[in-house]
Amino acid sequence: QVQLAESGGRLVQAGVSLRLSCTASGRTFSSLSMGWFRQAPGKEREFVAAITWSGANIYYADSAKGRFTISRDNAKNAVYLQMNSLKPEDTATYYCAAVDRVLDRVTSASPRRYDYWGQGTQVTVSS
Repeated sequence: QVQLAESGGRLVQAGVSLRLSCTASGRTFSSLSMGWFRQAPGKEREFVAAITWSGANIYYADSAKGRFTISRDNAKNAVYLQMNSLKPEDTATYYCAAVDRVLDRVTSASPRRYDYWGQGTQVTVSS
C-alpha cells in the first residue's frame, strides 16, 4: 500500500505561482511512477503531468506545457508540481497519484493506470 498526501493548494490571484507537494509513505518511493491530475466541479478528472521513477521521463498535458513543472525528490519521498502564471481555468482539486510500474506518454495520462491516490488539495485561482 501507498499513502499519498497532497499539500500547497490555496486561493490565489491569476498570474501568480504556486507549488503543490505530495508526500508518499508505505512503499519504496523511488520505484513509483507519479502523476498529477486535477478535477474541476462537474468535469472529469484530467491529466496534468507525470514523472517516472528516475525522473528521466516527464509528460505534460497540453494545458500544462510551458507553465507547470513536475519534479520529484526520492530522498524526501516527494513529488512536486510548480505552477506558474496561474489562470482561473486552473481552478480544481489537484490529486497526486502513484503506480508501481513504468508508464509511457499515453498510459501516464490515464487515471485508470494508477493504483494509489491522495485526497486532493484545492487550488482556486481568482481573476
